[in-house]
Amino acid sequence: MAEGRLFVISGPSAVGKGTIVKEIMASSTDISLSISATTRSPRAGETDGVSYYFLTKEEFKEKIDNGGFLEWAEVHGNYYGTPKAPVEKLLAEGKDVILEIDVQGAMQVKESGGEGAYIFILPPSMEELKNRINNRGTETEEAIALRMSKAAGEIAYLDRYDYYVINDDLQEAIDTVKAIMVSEHQKINSKSETLLAKFKEVK
Repeated sequence: MAEGRLFVISGPSAVGKGTIVKEIMASSTDISLSISATTRSPRAGETDGVSYYFLTKEEFKEKIDNGGFLEWAEVHGNYYGTPKAPVEKLLAEGKDVILEIDVQGAMQVKESGGEGAYIFILPPSMEELKNRINNRGTETEEAIALRMSKAAGEIAYLDRYDYYVINDDLQEAIDTVKAIMVSEHQKINSKSETLLAKFKEVK
């Protein structure tokens, strides 16, 4: 069985990466979305092992000490992270796995040797990104300014990624990410001996 591929997808807030991932997940049964772990309490409607893996701080810290996360961070007093074992299990079963995580997490995965395709979702322009945040109607001017500053800082990591996709037309962006995922499976890599063995000259 061919091993699955890891796809790390990042991008600024409001760029539409969540929508892109949701549409890709809806159109394939061979792709899994990594489930994060957190120490925050479950909210209404959230299920352990589906929405998140809900851990105590002691359990989370023990996993950190044992190298059990691909990436993790502390946010507003709670811990969030990507458990390593479920991702490795899915990949071994031949399933592709998507990690929709921020730049900080993506760089942790990459620096720890996480092999995969790193895809950055870009807005058509910074002006359009600001318009999308404004259109949510939930942010103050100060909050918008902070989001824009953070977005600029995240985009500065673009050269650490393998691919970029500009989300101007949503369907086109979805199709481009899908094409990247297909092309990653056609790469000639260290396992090419398996392919060569299939096409040995018949004697």
